[in-house]
Amino acid sequence: MTIQEKIQKDMVEAMKAKNALRLDVLRGMKTALKHKETEKNQPLQESEALQVLNLLVNQHKDSIEQFTRGGRSDLVSKEQSELKILETYLPTAVDEKEIQAVVTQVIAELKASSPKDLGRVMKGVMARFAGSRVDGKLVNELVRTGLEGKSS
Repeated sequence: MTIQEKIQKDMVEAMKAKNALRLDVLRGMKTALKHKETEKNQPLQESEALQVLNLLVNQHKDSIEQFTRGGRSDLVSKEQSELKILETYLPTAVDEKEIQAVVTQVIAELKASSPKDLGRVMKGVMARFAGSRVDGKLVNELVRTGLEGKSS
């Protein structure tokens, strides 16, 4: 069952259960996927659908950050609830130790030795995690730290 089929099935269940929050989130997901499909002018592959859902997750995280800074705790809790629902449709996140191991390996393979190599290393690390859920900011921090250690 594809992600889009699962979302459709879950929408029907949410309607029957009268779960308005879940239904709203699912509709938003379906709309985002449909928009990307229309933009591409062909059906989305699973990896592309996951990218769209990752984008939605990042948007919700940004919103939570903004609302927290603005002191809008009511909106923060709503965004967090929506984020939990969204995250159930994504693969589990890769842990920091695994990311660190890959960063170290890619730095060694590319013989990267200075912060100038950041882009090459990032590209290599992110390629290894294609289809997985990784925090790009965390990867960036770990790559920077690994390269700074090399240049000293």
